[in-house]
Amino acid sequence: MTDFEPKIVGFLCNWCSYAGADLAGVSRFQYPPNLRVIRVMCSGRVHPAHIMEAFKNGADGVLVAGCHPPNDCHYISGNLKAQRRVALLKMLMAQLGLDPERLRLEWISAAEGDKFARVIREMVSNLKELGPSPLHDSEAVIAGDD
Repeated sequence: MTDFEPKIVGFLCNWCSYAGADLAGVSRFQYPPNLRVIRVMCSGRVHPAHIMEAFKNGADGVLVAGCHPPNDCHYISGNLKAQRRVALLKMLMAQLGLDPERLRLEWISAAEGDKFARVIREMVSNLKELGPSPLHDSEAVIAGDD
């Protein structure tokens, strides 16, 4: 289990979190390469089915990152919709026997590259403690794992 490297799927808001990830890269902030990014226009567009599909296809953890509430969302209240959806999905995950700590919601602005890097480091560390997802499917592969 010591060589376990968790796979994380990140749904990043185009306007804030994706730009924060870009800032982390150009600023050369160090964080593990365990994240596969899916750029979405708004965190409010991430449907719970997308998150569960990521787990089904081999993700050990999922990050949903968006603009800071209440008023920074480019689409007015998409981040609040994401917040409600993630809270409900975490309750469902607990009922299904999937640790809700595998799903994380963060508010990361375009100017918070350091926070983005810290969140990824923390997530990798927490997922290493939890171990591989119980939903792993031997035939499922997340892009980039060839």
